[in-house]
Amino acid sequence: MNRLQQLHDAGQSLWLDYIDRTMLHDGQLAKRIRDDALTGMTSNPTIFEKALAEGVAYDAQLGETANASTAWEVFELVETTDVRDACDLFEPVYTATGGVDGYVSIEVSPGAANDAQATIAEAHRLWKTVDRPNVMIKVPGTEQGAIAVRRLIADGINVNITLLFAIEAHARVIEAYIAGLEERAAKGLDISRIGSVASFFVSRVDSEIDKRLDAIAAKGGESGERAAQLKGKAAIANAKLAYKLFRESFSSPRWHALASKGARVQRPLWASTSTKNPSYRDVIYVEQLIGPDTVNTLPPATLEAFRDHGETSQTVDVHLDDAVRTMAALEGVGVSMREVTDKLLAEGLSSFQKSFDTLIAGLEKKSAQLGRTLGVRA
Repeated sequence: MNRLQQLHDAGQSLWLDYIDRTMLHDGQLAKRIRDDALTGMTSNPTIFEKALAEGVAYDAQLGETANASTAWEVFELVETTDVRDACDLFEPVYTATGGVDGYVSIEVSPGAANDAQATIAEAHRLWKTVDRPNVMIKVPGTEQGAIAVRRLIADGINVNITLLFAIEAHARVIEAYIAGLEERAAKGLDISRIGSVASFFVSRVDSEIDKRLDAIAAKGGESGERAAQLKGKAAIANAKLAYKLFRESFSSPRWHALASKGARVQRPLWASTSTKNPSYRDVIYVEQLIGPDTVNTLPPATLEAFRDHGETSQTVDVHLDDAVRTMAALEGVGVSMREVTDKLLAEGLSSFQKSFDTLIAGLEKKSAQLGRTLGVRA
């Protein structure tokens, strides 16, 4: 019994939340695509930081860079090379699914997160450099990011909106996607080959809210008891309400007008699905969010755990009333979802920026060891 294939057959696409050069060339990724129903891949600065810090797989390319290159330029060269090669490995999936699946994501730099014009410019550059129809440009789900998403979709660029924690932010990027398609369609341009996912983060929500619930529970009393009972429930409830919003948004007359022209829905993608709390089941954030038109980005360890003991059934659209009650109960004991999601977005951007800075410093050091001197980015 192939549990990963069962998960795929339930309507959920499996994307690997990891990339490195070795797996692209030693047959490992090709084997996962063939045997594990793997249909996509995501990358971000943190993933590339780890890949570049380990081993010597990148040394040859780093040694060939010109002395005038900056660390930023070298990183873009390295990451676009890997993403292009990954796109080529997933091309048969992209073709077989008619462009529904088979995508590889590459992220704009964290520093552009609150600058729509900078995001648009960088996204266009990455799109042109990778030059593959199944690349997705990752854009943070900030207010400026949503402005960029509308423009990029209208320009015909595939977009993965990342770092979504709040339902309101999810609604904003759905609107940006639909409006971008409408703008493109109004010009008589094709909208049938544009792909987009909205990456809604899961386990980080429980990590932050559980800390707050523990503090409330420690005070005792009736509120303390209610808080203790809510631990481990917020993230899944939040994601289920995001899926509910997705179904409603893509079943309206407005959407059907675009669907009649070949438009595809912007699928919810469940990100941060590894379990942070060891007392929770290690595949809980996969098992509880399974359903049609969804994607799950699985880090290697979580993918292996599901292969070993994951259970598949349609769960993402059940017990929605309980999800609503859970979110209301959290507010009732004093946990503000607005505060939590704002904090998580800021921390996510900060974490990616830190990884990016460490990555650039590491590239400068490794290049120096290989006899190359890198300039300073203008």
